[in-house]
Amino acid sequence: MKVLCLGGAGRICRESILDLVQYSSFEKITVADFNEEEGRKVVEWLNDPRVDFVKINVLDHEDTVNKMKGYDIVMDGTTITLNGLSTACIAEAGCHGINLNGFGAEDESDEVFRRNGKTCVPGFGMTPGVTQMMAMHAANQLDTVDSVRVSHGAFRPIAFSRSITETTTYEYDPHLPGRVVYENGEFVQVPPFARPREIQLPEPYGKTVQYIIPHAETKTLAKALADKQVRLIEVRGTWPAKNMQLVRAMYDWGIMRNDKITVNGAEIGILDCIGEYLFHSKEGQETELYGYSLHVEVIGTKDGKKVQHVLYHTHPASDGSVPGWEKLRAYTRNVGIPMAIATELIAKGRVKGTGVLIPEEAFNPAEIFAELEKRGIHMHEEVTQLGAENESMSVIL
Repeated sequence: MKVLCLGGAGRICRESILDLVQYSSFEKITVADFNEEEGRKVVEWLNDPRVDFVKINVLDHEDTVNKMKGYDIVMDGTTITLNGLSTACIAEAGCHGINLNGFGAEDESDEVFRRNGKTCVPGFGMTPGVTQMMAMHAANQLDTVDSVRVSHGAFRPIAFSRSITETTTYEYDPHLPGRVVYENGEFVQVPPFARPREIQLPEPYGKTVQYIIPHAETKTLAKALADKQVRLIEVRGTWPAKNMQLVRAMYDWGIMRNDKITVNGAEIGILDCIGEYLFHSKEGQETELYGYSLHVEVIGTKDGKKVQHVLYHTHPASDGSVPGWEKLRAYTRNVGIPMAIATELIAKGRVKGTGVLIPEEAFNPAEIFAELEKRGIHMHEEVTQLGAENESMSVIL
């Protein structure tokens, strides 16, 4: 099997590639990126005979398609704004595909994937991705589902890469149409910082106030759980407190609109200007606490009784006590590893169905959890029967 790792020079995708080197059975692993210098650094860092490099510019559709041909799957680590272009290339090249974001642009290539007998699963990192597996694990134990509340804390610098800066500005864009919740059969649009809710994350993260964000889980879970009569789906997220403080201030002052200003005769978006500053600043490149924390609450009924499932995950500490998980890598490995796991499952034919599939249709939660456990990432579940005498049980999955 052969895999092409698009955007492989990125800080997250290189962790996915490392996981492929350490755990997968791919015979050829190609780092593909427009940044040749960084891409070759990744090849040197991995130091494995299966790994090579190819320069790719996804804006050149024909050349990209030609370079992708012959690979079994393309693991796409490019940014949100490029995913539509990159997925169109993957589909035409006749490869399977997967990416981290899953914001919907991939759907336009569904027919081409089907025609070529290939599978594409958009949005499979920690969130979206593993969060859907957590929700489905709980829902599969219930007769009906009343509500699903997906939450996460992404503890990383606000601008350690340009793609992360883009994610920050995208999720809190005041004009973004995709920031929705699912209520009683309808998708309801909400503004940034809507529906604050206090979420108890495991230590060292603790209590966090989280807000509705525009993530794929809202729509994919509504589809997957339609037969469970689900009535409410909310997806929330947070970043380190200083990040949230800055984003809130920029939102309140209208900076998130990214209005154009003129500086020394050149026109630039005010938010783009701040993003560029953060990318080059000490403050934008560091944070006090690193890591990732998922929290999923599913409430429904089982045998006529109301039951609450709460799932959360833990991972190696970022304090240097576990080699390879120091500081920022405790965040980037959390995001990158699930995509690598899913990449091999697709390439091995473990996913049934062609076209663009949602994660819930593609993967078995137990299989994903077992693979994560091999990497030191553990799932925990607390089950409570709701009523006068709330009875609870905790398990490690």
